[in-house]
Amino acid sequence: MVPLPTSERSADGDSGFPLLLKRWRQRRRLSQLDLALVSGVSQRHVSFLESGRAHPSRSMILQLSETLDVPLRERNAWLTAAGFAPIFTTRPLDDPQMNQVMNAVQRMLANHEPFPAIALDRAWNIRMSNRPFDWMSAMLGNDLWQRVGGVQRNLMRLFFHPNGIRPLITNWTAIGPLLWRRAQREAEALGGQEMKEVLTELGPYQDVDTLWAASDAALMPVLPFDMESNGVRISMFAVIATFGTAQDVTADELRIESLFPADAGTEALFRAGAGQ
Repeated sequence: MVPLPTSERSADGDSGFPLLLKRWRQRRRLSQLDLALVSGVSQRHVSFLESGRAHPSRSMILQLSETLDVPLRERNAWLTAAGFAPIFTTRPLDDPQMNQVMNAVQRMLANHEPFPAIALDRAWNIRMSNRPFDWMSAMLGNDLWQRVGGVQRNLMRLFFHPNGIRPLITNWTAIGPLLWRRAQREAEALGGQEMKEVLTELGPYQDVDTLWAASDAALMPVLPFDMESNGVRISMFAVIATFGTAQDVTADELRIESLFPADAGTEALFRAGAGQ
């Protein structure tokens, strides 16, 4: 890791609260004055917090992190860096207190049938899937996830690993660059170290010119991915939903990605697969 310039090191060390606040403010493209205006905190106090001249209270940390839309995992990091205990729990999906969340996710996935839907974490690991998605995956080979490596079923590896589905995607020059940039933006916006590691792992396999040369198809209202395997053609586009009021790190990082048919042939294929 390249050392930070002295001017960017906080009074509390490289990972201290002043530097975290400054980085997230810059990530949201706000000046100190902008942050002061939207948070109700004086610009002078924001400046003192970033320089380490003032120490934040717990309520101030929560106020500023809420204003900057910092993910819950990172809000815990802010609290820890400032000497406070984390307040947002990270429960496993099978925790009894996650039952309401998991029931909601399962219902959303089931209600989307006969079309595919999945629940992803912030590293694009597939945490839950419905039957049409599993059926579509099986069409691509029972060893699909083993081929692309990793312990988790990871959507980025599925698309960008050399043993993944890229050769089957007929509009790769349109969809590939957009997926890669979306993952990069999310990793930056969410502070997602796991996604950054996945991108670092997959980066050497990518054609840089292709990733930075999206076709005019990117100007469409929605961009389907078109795939053909063993004579079967599928064209779908995705709609994403998140938990807007989550108070648990795991729930905060979950999102539902629902796939919709982009043409009549794809709709008929999935309806036939479900016996409809």
